[in-house]
Amino acid sequence: MIYRRFGKRATDILVSATALLCLSPVLAATALWLHFANKGAGAFFTQLRPGRNGKIFRLYKFKTMTDERDAEGRLLPDAQRLTRAGAFVRSTSLDELPQLWNVLRGDMSLIGPRPLLPQYLPLYSPEQSRRHDVRPGITGWAQCHGRNAISWAKKFELDVWYVRNLSFITDLRIIALTLRSVVRREGISAEGCATIEPFNGKN
Repeated sequence: MIYRRFGKRATDILVSATALLCLSPVLAATALWLHFANKGAGAFFTQLRPGRNGKIFRLYKFKTMTDERDAEGRLLPDAQRLTRAGAFVRSTSLDELPQLWNVLRGDMSLIGPRPLLPQYLPLYSPEQSRRHDVRPGITGWAQCHGRNAISWAKKFELDVWYVRNLSFITDLRIIALTLRSVVRREGISAEGCATIEPFNGKN
């Protein structure tokens, strides 16, 4: 209970501030690389996401796709816009590093359910909505048990399990499992997709 109420946030502040300072050369180099690889689309991606209790915040990530469009002005499919540089940054999870700023601000935690899209909020069942009882995380229980390669139903089941079992020991397990997944580059995409199919309330 002490960790849930105080210790987790204190850990988030200490680790995110230290990581941002130590990783600043990596962040700068990655931003420069993507600036050129993304063909003028920029190095950073920002998007509104729901946080704890559904409160909307602006999430920061490295941008791994171009903004290329077809003859009718529509964005090309993700697989066609994902650059080789972007694929590497995504597979090594470097794209997640700017979210350390969200953690420091208090929008997110280092560990928790991944923040999804605001339009999904009315699609959740009451049980699935419990994923918003805690701050969303850069990594989480679902992330290290399949990431984008598992179904939405399974992802939400794992998210709610985390909310119920949040503890210092659980977070340590997630850190260890996440490091293993990053090294192995597991679960980056759903089968047949560059990322994952949108949630429609059923899948």
